[in-house]
Amino acid sequence: MTLNAVLTPAPEGGFVALNPETGTTTQGESLEEALANLREATELYLEEFPLAHTGGSLLTTFEVAEHA
Repeated sequence: MTLNAVLTPAPEGGFVALNPETGTTTQGESLEEALANLREATELYLEEFPLAHTGGSLLTTFEVAEHA
């Protein structure tokens, strides 16, 4: 099963990893560690809460106004 991962730098260092399909979130000191932790957390989540296969995801961006 192919799922998505969103990885962002954490303020305290390392990276936060999120799987938007399940909502699982983890962190790691490196991109590789964060992704490995996300894979493990998502597999555990899916054991209890299987996903209904609804097709592929759409990834896009949007802009918001900046405030000083």
